[in-house]
Amino acid sequence: MAAPVLQLQSLPCPQFFYWLGVTAFTWIALRAAWRLLRGAQVFLIGSGLRLGEFGRWAVVTGATDGIGKAYAKELAKRGMNIVLISRSQEKLDQVAEEIREQFKVETKTIAVDFGGGTEIYKVIEAGLAGVEIGVLVNNVGISYNYPEYFLDIADLDDVINKMININIMSVCKMTRMVLPAMVKRSKGIILNVSSASALYPVPLLTLYSATKSFVDFFSQGLHVEYQSKGIIVQSVLPFYVATKLSKIRKPTLDKPSPETYVKAALNTVGLQMQTNGYLPHAIIGWITTSLFPVSVVINQFKKMNQGNRAHYLKKLKEKGD
Repeated sequence: MAAPVLQLQSLPCPQFFYWLGVTAFTWIALRAAWRLLRGAQVFLIGSGLRLGEFGRWAVVTGATDGIGKAYAKELAKRGMNIVLISRSQEKLDQVAEEIREQFKVETKTIAVDFGGGTEIYKVIEAGLAGVEIGVLVNNVGISYNYPEYFLDIADLDDVINKMININIMSVCKMTRMVLPAMVKRSKGIILNVSSASALYPVPLLTLYSATKSFVDFFSQGLHVEYQSKGIIVQSVLPFYVATKLSKIRKPTLDKPSPETYVKAALNTVGLQMQTNGYLPHAIIGWITTSLFPVSVVINQFKKMNQGNRAHYLKKLKEKGD
């Protein structure tokens, strides 16, 4: 009996790999071209939305400094009346007067501490009674004083409570408050200021990064739920902006002033459900999320924050000496 003959399956010919490579390259090139054209539309042309048509008033939380103040002023510049919500009545009065004098619009102020309990939302609701809200900017937020390992954060329990109340609870409660009237009118805009740290876990800023990830996911899901009812919900994910929160004093191209950032970000409303808001930030976001593995990005942020931590602790020690 003759021995059986083993037949080897023929390997794909070199031509197969050639066309596979061509197909993959073409797909990547077309995808890159699409993103480039889309980016040109978003950041160079803008949506052209008349935000005032969504309602007479805009509500901005964390409105006395940085990005929040810039949103308040830019929305006032575009003709909207402004409700300013923040902790310090003195600062609120200063910003409100500045906006009234510069842009000739109406203002209201509500002084509350978002780091406290949920009872503050009764105060806010009373202050917003009868106000036709077209735009809500959920901007109020806190971060770490400096990058730190989770268990080494000073007053950790207090930080956990405040960060969840300010970064997460405020977004949910304020949205719950204004959304019903928007749905009834079939128009409204909710802008939730998240952070680029929501794009991937950021070691030594872990709790902050996680809270901002919630804001991003909440915003995207809510937009899909309510877009058919005329509501726009946008997640705004800035990288570094020159604010007190970031501790950056001098604006640069990639670290813009709040005014420069917000002016660009508002032009993306209606075009992007999730936005980095500003062209250089969008480029950084594309590079970090598309060209590098997540593990590489996470480790780079870990090294950067370890360096920032060491620098902060060194300066603290020198002051103590």
